[in-house]
Amino acid sequence: MTVDCFLGIDTSNYTTSLSLCSREGEILLNLKRLLPVKDGECGLRQSDAVFAHVKNLPELMAELRAHLADKRILAVGYSARPRQAEGSYMPCFLAGKAAAESISATLGVPSFPFSHQDGHVTAALYSAGQMALLEGQTPFAAFHVSGGTTEVLLVQPRENGLDVSLVGETADLNAGQAIDRVGVMMGLAFPCGREMEALAATATQKPPSPRVSVKNGCCNLSGLQNLAEKLWRESGDRALVSAFVFSFLAKTLERMTEALDLAHPGLPILYAGGVMSNRYLQARLSARGNTYFAEPAFSADNAAGIALLCRAAYEKNT
Repeated sequence: MTVDCFLGIDTSNYTTSLSLCSREGEILLNLKRLLPVKDGECGLRQSDAVFAHVKNLPELMAELRAHLADKRILAVGYSARPRQAEGSYMPCFLAGKAAAESISATLGVPSFPFSHQDGHVTAALYSAGQMALLEGQTPFAAFHVSGGTTEVLLVQPRENGLDVSLVGETADLNAGQAIDRVGVMMGLAFPCGREMEALAATATQKPPSPRVSVKNGCCNLSGLQNLAEKLWRESGDRALVSAFVFSFLAKTLERMTEALDLAHPGLPILYAGGVMSNRYLQARLSARGNTYFAEPAFSADNAAGIALLCRAAYEKNT
């Protein structure tokens, strides 16, 4: 029996991802491969990211092929830009676009472009069991917190995607950048979030109480890096510094959530993006209620949301 499915492709600045979604809206496969980063560095130049995707995609496609014996791809979706906004562009997404449109032309099936951010939000909704939010007319709020983004979004579902308006953001560093800069400073391997989360859980001292900067829903995170560097010089304690970093981010996100609730009371809130896979942050923020999180596989960079959006676009356009 042949299973109809939809292929999603995402080529962010950190991960090459492929995903398959069934016609019933079930994620059948979620493949991903991190881009290599040299020791001591905190990220990749766009040219290096594009080159890494060009190397990763054929290998992931070979893995994908092993799962296609009983499947038929009806359409291909891909991340074409970081956000659904004029001028939003990163070269790394050209690798996914080239792969998607090549597969589309070869198979004679349609292809649909989406934003990386829309994919993150949709994957998180799927993991949290809240896909019904995409089918209603009521807006919801989403935090997209990662190495490349720290934003608060007002989301209105629409045909073939999401209408997203920005209602809060960082004024300097992104949360994931701050985590990785502190982690690399302490000699950890990039990306540092998972190892720092494990270290923070072993801290034997209570970290200093953080003073955070949030005004009108916008935050400043450069101070976190400076304070963490000072604490590292004074203590040399990786666990303590890691606990401080996540305590600072939790308090910042709590203040941003309070500002959101004042401006848009009562909305469901979804927390998405790689940083939000952190269990400590989830525990701090879940006290609000009507708040949802994704499992790590669907919170960090992945193509599952793109596959789901591709399914929706296909069903509406055929």
